[in-house]
Amino acid sequence: MNERISDNIHNTIDPNRLDHLQDSILNYVRTDFPRLSESLTVEGALKVIRRQGVGERIVYFYVIDADEKLVGIVPTRKMLTSMPGIRLAEIMSTNIISLPHTASVLEACELFVRHKLLAFPVLDELGRICGVIDAGLFTEETLTFAERHHFDDVFQMIGFGISQIKGKSVFANFRFRFPWLIATMISGTICALLTGYFETTLAEAIVLAFFMTLVLALGESVSIQSMTVALQNLHMGLPSVASFVEQLRREGTATLLLGGACGITVGIVALVWRGSPEAALIIGSSIALAVFMAGLIGLTTPTLLHAIHEESKIAAGPITLALTDIMTLLFYFNIASAVL
Repeated sequence: MNERISDNIHNTIDPNRLDHLQDSILNYVRTDFPRLSESLTVEGALKVIRRQGVGERIVYFYVIDADEKLVGIVPTRKMLTSMPGIRLAEIMSTNIISLPHTASVLEACELFVRHKLLAFPVLDELGRICGVIDAGLFTEETLTFAERHHFDDVFQMIGFGISQIKGKSVFANFRFRFPWLIATMISGTICALLTGYFETTLAEAIVLAFFMTLVLALGESVSIQSMTVALQNLHMGLPSVASFVEQLRREGTATLLLGGACGITVGIVALVWRGSPEAALIIGSSIALAVFMAGLIGLTTPTLLHAIHEESKIAAGPITLALTDIMTLLFYFNIASAVL
């Protein structure tokens, strides 16, 4: 625990671990700070500080009682500007915001965001200080972690990772990128076959062809939004069945509302433009169901791919879009056939 976090990050943490934020905070605490007795005066405290040293980052001084329990905190500025004869007990703040020694890195990050302080003490079950977590110690790793997952998300959407093509030959780039384009070609072919199969339906209401691109675009947009939500959730590790069901419930409710709003809006446009209640009903209900299903597909596909195999998760984007397009047209044409 005596090593600085910047050393620990590179020496002990695998950058590819998805559960990084669940690591124990004790892996990152600093102990190079003085512990000051509450009976000391400011002058006596400064002597202790000069004798023991203050470490590399000190923004607060920590005051303990006879049982070594943390009882107060003195900001550096207050320590340096107070009169020498004043006791620390008179100037310390007893409103202590701390972390338990059982906390995770994620909980520490949340505390920094919530309270906007520069450091927090980490206490054991008896209230004794185990170490200090400094906000500056998290800066480099937090940025690295966020940037890494941001790029990972982008590559999962397009179907390949930068590590797979960097420094590779033209043929190797082709070999990595082409397989995921096959998913797009397969889905496009299936969509073309579906359109041909329902050619008679389209002929009966040509207005359906005018809105087919819009219906597909809405489904794809919502599926990508839901996929982004899923990827963010997966940064914390593969969810349990209970947490996944809760995510599915929340996303399903949200996309149901989105689908209803989009369906009503576009249905009204179709009704006003073409004056056909049947077409408006088909288009509106198709959009509502397609958007709802797209949300479920966008949330479920990356989660299943991560659960099946680590390497297969890069296919999340192409497969999500392919499934969304196929399901959207199935809804569209079957509803049209039922209504017309």
